[in-house]
Amino acid sequence: MDRVIQPPLVDTTACLCRVDAGLKTVAGAKKYVPGTKLCLQPDIKPSIHPTRQKPPHDRNSSQSPLLPGLPDDLAIACLIRVPRNEHRKLRLVCKRWYRLLAGNFFYSLRKNLGISEEWIYVMKKDRDRKISWHAFDPTYQLWQPLPPIPKEYSEALGFGCAVLSGCHLYLFGGKDPVKGSMRRVIFYSARTNKWRRAPDMLRRRQFFGCCVINNCLYVAGGENEGIHRSLRSAEVYDPNKNRWSFISDMSTAMVPIIGVVYEGKWFLKGLGSHRQVLTEVYQPETDSWCSIHDGMVAGWRSLSTTVNGHLYALDCKDGCKLQVYDEATGSWSKQIDGKMHLGNSKALEAAALLPLNGKLCIIRNNMSISLVDVLKSDHGSSSTDEHLWETIAGKGHFKTLMTNFLSNLPGRNRFKSHIVHCQVLHA
Repeated sequence: MDRVIQPPLVDTTACLCRVDAGLKTVAGAKKYVPGTKLCLQPDIKPSIHPTRQKPPHDRNSSQSPLLPGLPDDLAIACLIRVPRNEHRKLRLVCKRWYRLLAGNFFYSLRKNLGISEEWIYVMKKDRDRKISWHAFDPTYQLWQPLPPIPKEYSEALGFGCAVLSGCHLYLFGGKDPVKGSMRRVIFYSARTNKWRRAPDMLRRRQFFGCCVINNCLYVAGGENEGIHRSLRSAEVYDPNKNRWSFISDMSTAMVPIIGVVYEGKWFLKGLGSHRQVLTEVYQPETDSWCSIHDGMVAGWRSLSTTVNGHLYALDCKDGCKLQVYDEATGSWSKQIDGKMHLGNSKALEAAALLPLNGKLCIIRNNMSISLVDVLKSDHGSSSTDEHLWETIAGKGHFKTLMTNFLSNLPGRNRFKSHIVHCQVLHA
């Protein structure tokens, strides 16, 4: 029996789908098929023309709503306003809530609406010489649980710590007690509450300087266990390219002790190979280093940071007095004194100076925290300096003066716990 020839499903004189496959372009096909025109469905395979199309699959139609009775966009508008300290519980409700809070969309909305919250993250070396870390919620004044620090940094020394994109906490370099100097880089996301690997640095180093400018991570100087212990080399990590690259070497090898970014420049002060005090400044625009000896670095001897374009530094060991750099006179001529000095013990020593919600945040080794409303001082408020200070402390972390006194007695707790890094992350 002769095979029945079915008529074509598509008129070949009006569609290029059935044209010889050797004709790669529509222009070439038109030369051989007069009167042809573009197919209304050019993505159809040449050998398959279904008689009817399947309706598009709506993913949301088979899923339960985020909140019963509300469309998802309105439900998200409600969920993004839940306080950050409750987000850990939200992830446990269902898979859809977990996926929502695990992505960038949820926290990008909070940031764009101005409702993201800043938390203080404190890394501390305990008496057993292990690194532990804690997150403090300044709104509710509560310490929040965190996943453990990866093993490679649980006992590390001289490693760097910085924040990129506002929510990613990076740990890099340092010295492993067994393996020595490291190039390793890891980061923690405040949005997902998880640790991840990042590309290794180009050179092993420890006890180096680091800063963030234009959301790029800069690293310079430090030590290496090789022949040349003090380093001049410097490098930068661009998270958009996910790549490290070398920048210009420093003028002199240095182990930085303090550093600050001011007016787009990176200032470093430390010790040279002969233990002499050195100060250098790096300008990213010209990729150049130069030595500096002006009034700013002459009076700069302690931890410092910038708030609202002004440069502040600690002026006493317990952090209860600040000095302000006056650019007009080129000197640290102004002070902000809290008038309530705590003492000189190691536990009460100020370990970090950070901007937090427009205020200056001072964190001490005993985990007590003071906030200074420096904006009121800058605006010439009639308030006295002591009214600008506010002391907050996390529950269970504030040591009494008696405990501090006992811990400083001879023979007790030779190795005292102390803070090694502090950063602020928002989510």
